[in-house]
Amino acid sequence: MKLNEIADNAGARKARMRVGRGIGSGKGKTAGRGVKGQKSRTGVAIKGFEGGQMPLYRRIPKRGFRPPNQKAWQVVNLGTLQKAIDEKKIDAGKTIDAAAMQAAGLFKKSLDGVRLLGKGEIKTKIEVKVAGASASAIAAVEKAGGKVELPPKAQAEAA
Repeated sequence: MKLNEIADNAGARKARMRVGRGIGSGKGKTAGRGVKGQKSRTGVAIKGFEGGQMPLYRRIPKRGFRPPNQKAWQVVNLGTLQKAIDEKKIDAGKTIDAAAMQAAGLFKKSLDGVRLLGKGEIKTKIEVKVAGASASAIAAVEKAGGKVELPPKAQAEAA
């Protein structure tokens, strides 16, 4: 087989119908669009119109609400933090903050701050400075002999 002998199978490609080119073509005059009306003209797209029936986007109930300036937290679990300490990616002797966690590869972007959650267990005594923490995470860190430092507003919410 040579490159110049390669060809599609017969009928694999269908030729485009040329419309509006005289009555002899079979698709002349109205070009298969019927007669008159909005849909026979060019540039018409009636998206979502279902012929007078209530359109789908209005039939289905609206649900929920997404606040426009909602904070997006980067979530770190205690088990993940312990694993990073065990692998010597994070120094447990120093205060662990968002920058240290990011440098250790626990996440790529810090978003609006880091929120510490209590999934997994922590065995090392650590001092963590984060934007938010769950009550179970704070309890687990304090049980291990460590401390969780939160901003003033987050402390009021956690208590």
